[in-house]
Amino acid sequence: VGHTSRDHHFSIEAFPQTATKVAAQHYATRTGGMTANACVAAARLGARVRIATAVGADDAPGFAAYFAQEGIDSAGMVGVAHANSSVSAVMVDAHGHRFIVSHRGSALHQAPALDTSQVDVHDVLLTDPRSVGWAEAALRRARERQMLSILDADTAPTEDLQRLVGLSQWAVFSQAGLNAFAPGATPAQALDAALAAGAEVAVVTRDEQPLWWQRRGQTMQEMAGFSVQPVVDTTAAGDTFHGALAVALGEGLEDHRALRFACAAAALKCLQPGGVQGAPRRAQVDAFLATQR
Repeated sequence: VGHTSRDHHFSIEAFPQTATKVAAQHYATRTGGMTANACVAAARLGARVRIATAVGADDAPGFAAYFAQEGIDSAGMVGVAHANSSVSAVMVDAHGHRFIVSHRGSALHQAPALDTSQVDVHDVLLTDPRSVGWAEAALRRARERQMLSILDADTAPTEDLQRLVGLSQWAVFSQAGLNAFAPGATPAQALDAALAAGAEVAVVTRDEQPLWWQRRGQTMQEMAGFSVQPVVDTTAAGDTFHGALAVALGEGLEDHRALRFACAAAALKCLQPGGVQGAPRRAQVDAFLATQR
């Protein structure tokens, strides 16, 4: 349950240091968004996936065709009349680093209330804070049903994150998202705050640095990711991580193995261009993990 956007991808040699014009070596328009990307990653890893998302009515047919191509059920997508979809400009440099400028579409706040009965027939709920009303409704439904839930707690207004984190079973932050959730707190304090709010497990991913994670009642732990070369495009690596984590937890893997599986999927994504179009298939992740000690 969450965000879909229309993304404009530009490949450039380097990010400018001053205001100027930069020529792109390549350009493509793609479907993106936090939850949409995670759904693609999960489907490629073998899950049966349905997406509930709010988009502009004019864009809905194109998004539906894209999801169908990726094997994703888009019956939960709502096309909102007289509203706009979200849009982003994604710039990727020669080292694979990305810079994103995004604008949230009006469809996110003009959409009708979420039909939460959609949540009931699934094993795992994955959501994000872009449509906070839908996310809250879905998380509350999952909690009522004692269903596994994951919140992709990326950058968002502090009040939105504080509204959602305690409702999720797994609160998985980016570093910027953790800072937004608990401004001024140390990472350890912020993870403690997420657990105190109601989450059972709190995680913060830190790009190429080891992630930190903690289950309520236990001490904080560290997990290094996988070093891969050459890094071509880090766009959607975090979304791939979330989709892969949902698959691993849905299959019943314990915390450490599930996080390791997600780290592997995210690392492999970075080896391929095209945002989430570079997300790996299940056989690739399994083969990669088989080579790791």
